[in-house]
Amino acid sequence: MEHILSAADERGLKALSLDSRLRRAFFDLPASTIWELAEAVPVHARRHGLTYWRDGREEVINIFLRPTGVLAEQMNYFHTVSITLQEALKRVPDLYLENAAVREVVPLSPEEEAWLRALWTPAHRNAHCVFGRLDAMVDFTSPTWKDTLAFVEPNLVGVGGISLIPGAEDVAMQVIVPALQRVAPDLHLERHEDLRELFMRELQDHLEQIGRPGGNIVLADAKYSGDGPAEFETLRQYYTERGYRVFYADPTELYLRDDEVWYEDNRVDLLYRDYALADFVSIGDEGGDVEAIRLLFKRNQVVSSMAGDFDHKSAFELLTDSRFSAFFTPGERQLLRRHVLWTRVLTDRATTDPTGDEVDLPEYTRANRELLVIKPNRSYGGDRVLIGPAASDAEWHAAIDHALTEPGDWVVQRMARVTAYEFPVVQPDRTISVQPFYMVVGFAPTKYGTAVLGRASQKQVVNVAQRGGMCAVLVGRHGERL
Repeated sequence: MEHILSAADERGLKALSLDSRLRRAFFDLPASTIWELAEAVPVHARRHGLTYWRDGREEVINIFLRPTGVLAEQMNYFHTVSITLQEALKRVPDLYLENAAVREVVPLSPEEEAWLRALWTPAHRNAHCVFGRLDAMVDFTSPTWKDTLAFVEPNLVGVGGISLIPGAEDVAMQVIVPALQRVAPDLHLERHEDLRELFMRELQDHLEQIGRPGGNIVLADAKYSGDGPAEFETLRQYYTERGYRVFYADPTELYLRDDEVWYEDNRVDLLYRDYALADFVSIGDEGGDVEAIRLLFKRNQVVSSMAGDFDHKSAFELLTDSRFSAFFTPGERQLLRRHVLWTRVLTDRATTDPTGDEVDLPEYTRANRELLVIKPNRSYGGDRVLIGPAASDAEWHAAIDHALTEPGDWVVQRMARVTAYEFPVVQPDRTISVQPFYMVVGFAPTKYGTAVLGRASQKQVVNVAQRGGMCAVLVGRHGERL
């Protein structure tokens, strides 16, 4: 009897076939070509600004030699889900100001709350801008790939990847793909729309919304710290070459003059920040002048807006607890319930478990170590994440006890299935091996499209800051009949 595949099955099998074709094409390459790729990719990565500063020293970010392929229909779905999630999170500042239960889930310090209450206005509600990256687990190759998509945390302030993602795609398209197509001419791989262009379109739109079309843009981070990805200077050069007035500054270099904010002799019309609200508060506490920053927030001239400071991991509790269902539309609830991981602030209280049953949260967490992870609520870079199955009972119980002494600082989350992909590794002695790497993807959604940051590591906590590597995610198709 002939088995009839559903449309979803066919799409899933196409994705599996695409990845299999990519793997087969790579290992059809002569060893000499793989050695050449291993030497050429880091050189091109440096040329494209794919570097990370650590303790004052510049390191080239590792780019995996084999890209990953996704299908166009997969990207369309990822875009729909990602933009829905980001739009839901943009409403959190108003929810916070209006609802005490929300304030318990996504707590701010008293100083942060004072800034929010003083500087968030009704005008922000309908016209503020957030540019973020939503980190998730997904198995691109599964026949049921939609069911594997699980968001683990939002990153809504100063996200890494605006130049890294197109840079990694450029390296793959210029160095790796031509080699693959010599052995597999029917394999077609394309890059996504350039995230640098998507990002700039969002900024230009916001400049128009606030009545400053075509104005000056300042990219601001801890410019002189000597740590982190070297993105902002790379972006400044890229945009300047294309005629935009973009500058790179440290927030402490901004000043007030004639009721406007200035950097050097350039009026600041829009600030894109890699600086959390808590960092600005610290500048003020240490005697620094933050009036320029406060004015920019008040006038809605900052991206991300203060909504970006609600990228707590616990924000996902708002999306996975029925107490907050009324804040979201039925369509949002249906889509996000499928893809946002059950998350709770780890405090001594009753709540509902992933199935909706009421439980004592500490007891449930103690009894379900194999299903859960414990994370700091507002940290990043893979910091202090405890994976239940990898922890001993003693470590797990100690982490719970510690979290209960710091209410609001820790979350417990259902563990996502981390997909392991096989990537080629060239050793110093030029031997070539295939090794499994865990992969996490970051979706950067804009209304014009979504870019994908692929990161992989042999540790289950995957992050470039933890010395993981980047994998180019390309849109693919091939000519073989599936």
